[in-house]
Amino acid sequence: MRDSAERAVPAQTWMGRRVLVTGAGGFIGSHLTLRLVEEGAEVTAFVRYNSNGSAGHLDSLPADVRSRIRVIAGDIREQSSVRQALMGMDTVFHLAALISIPYSYVDPEAVANTNIMGTLNVLIAARDAGTGCVVHTSTSEVYGTALYVPIDEDHPLQGQSPYSASKIGADKLAESFHRAFGLPVVTVRPFNTYGPRQSTRAVIPTVITQALTGECVRLGSLAPVRDFTFVEDTARGFLAAAASPRCQGEVVNLGTGTGVTVQEMVELVFDITGKRLPVIEETKRIRPEKSEVMQLICDNRRARRLAGWTPRVELEQGLRQTVEWFCNHQPLTHRARTYAI
Repeated sequence: MRDSAERAVPAQTWMGRRVLVTGAGGFIGSHLTLRLVEEGAEVTAFVRYNSNGSAGHLDSLPADVRSRIRVIAGDIREQSSVRQALMGMDTVFHLAALISIPYSYVDPEAVANTNIMGTLNVLIAARDAGTGCVVHTSTSEVYGTALYVPIDEDHPLQGQSPYSASKIGADKLAESFHRAFGLPVVTVRPFNTYGPRQSTRAVIPTVITQALTGECVRLGSLAPVRDFTFVEDTARGFLAAAASPRCQGEVVNLGTGTGVTVQEMVELVFDITGKRLPVIEETKRIRPEKSEVMQLICDNRRARRLAGWTPRVELEQGLRQTVEWFCNHQPLTHRARTYAI
């Protein structure tokens, strides 16, 4: 039986609604796009232009799904590209971003330009086009190391990496466009989403691929606590936030409300894969001391109350699905021993 808060919010049909997803070729974006197609939306996917014509993870979707997606290639940093893609849209899900924390140490300028200016381009285009709703994607990283747990949306924001600082800037732009121009914006903050199709840049795919193919597992710090949320739950959260007028102008956390250490997650993966390997902490994988975020646990009561959203997939269940996916996509494990930033 569904949670009573979830029943309290009427479901919105997406049938025939014109929807733009920026960053649609990415991990969460591809799952969200698939869900929207399944629910009957007319989906336009905005992906970053590349010379080989790849649409990222959208290329791996079933042919009947892929045929129902209009793909536009461009650059989120170019306002003309964004304006063209956004014309005539009822709802915009803005996920396009440079998301790697390690890469933000290497090239903070690229991360800031993409995440801040890209978001500004979406907001300006949506304001000028009279778009019905913009769902802006934030991240739990904006909270930094928790001052209290679980973390609610009123927790102070702390820029502990160039990536998190860029997302704080983007979040504040979204807030300002709602306040200054009345743009119907909701900001969603996913907590450590994982699942099939995620790259080995993230910790769970890193552990899984090394466990499946290696003789040891090399990681950074094992002590941080994370609220791992299955990608299908996160995608449902985006749709629920977009569908609820009560979410407009609000920030909404999406997480399970349960935290586990990286070490505990590794042990679960070992149990599922049947492997028991040495775990080696590598210095190059450890964040700078004042940049490491030690504890992220979500307070999801606002999502329950305003959007009727509750997580459904337990960590072990989600990990089993993720491990199964990687087992069936062995070519993707060829970089298991490479530290991907």
